[in-house]
Amino acid sequence: QVQLVESGGGLVQAGGSLRLSCVASGRTSSSSVMGWFRQTPGKEREFVAAITWIGSFTWYADSVKGRFTISRDNAENTVYLQLYSLKPEDTAVYYCAARGEGMNLDDTRTYHYWGQGTQVTVSS
Repeated sequence: QVQLVESGGGLVQAGGSLRLSCVASGRTSSSSVMGWFRQTPGKEREFVAAITWIGSFTWYADSVKGRFTISRDNAENTVYLQLYSLKPEDTAVYYCAARGEGMNLDDTRTYHYWGQGTQVTVSS
């Protein structure tokens, strides 16, 4: 089992920044890929970004490319999502997730472990 705990969400004005953190514990060796997703009421959970623990290969959704940065600290078992130039449409609950190797990194069904989520609200 892998436990994931997110933090760092909050209320920010449009154009502002936030940094989300996700601390992983438990059998972290089974989670070679860490991802961030977000969800708003009535909508499906959508992919934001993903990173590998080894090599730090990264992937981003087109909607956040150039504005968000995913990174990791292996020593702290922590993955970060830096959010820049925030827009009201970025408002959502942001979830951290973990999975093993493989394809379809943007597919929620391929992630085995999820955190409880952290709310990000961007005011206009």
